[in-house]
Amino acid sequence: MAVSFDLFGTLVAVERPAEPAAEVARALRERGVAVPDDWATAYREPQVAVETGAERPLSDHVRRALASRGVDADGATVASAVRGAFDGPVETREGAAAAVAAAAEGGAVGVLSNCSVAGLVERTLDRSELDAARFDAIVASVDCGYRKPDRRAFAAVADALGVGLADLVHVGDDPATDGGADDAGARSVLLTDTDIPEVPARLEAMGCR
Repeated sequence: MAVSFDLFGTLVAVERPAEPAAEVARALRERGVAVPDDWATAYREPQVAVETGAERPLSDHVRRALASRGVDADGATVASAVRGAFDGPVETREGAAAAVAAAAEGGAVGVLSNCSVAGLVERTLDRSELDAARFDAIVASVDCGYRKPDRRAFAAVADALGVGLADLVHVGDDPATDGGADDAGARSVLLTDTDIPEVPARLEAMGCR
């Protein structure tokens, strides 16, 4: 048996930019990239078709949006800017570390997070009070190519943890995404804002400890 945890909203709370386009523009300018005057419009425009359930790096979208306005920007610079735009304060939720420790008593433990910003999941874990070494696998949608609730996202973390989907329990806070574990052939534990301290008992009841 293995357990995967959602990151944002489950193990940690973060502040998302109120105006993502403006934050990305700020970060681009800090890195010497010329931002077009109609950037807000360019940022909102679809740049590439994406199949249902798939994930593409936000930096690819941003680079294409710049190119649509005649701005040729280095890929690494754009990726750094996008990560910087979303790298805000991190608050570790009370009970999160205990929940991860409890899960580790029963088998492999991982993170499965929807995130289109490359490196942000790892950066967030590093800035949290959680011990990243506790996790046997860290899977972000931007890396595996699929977002929860797509079955392929859950399959990716199950494979990384060395189990089949039938032996995976996924803990998260969003029924629309994390709840997809049930349809994928795994099992879900869905939380509210206040009940993560109850996770150890719920995992034990499911035979995960």
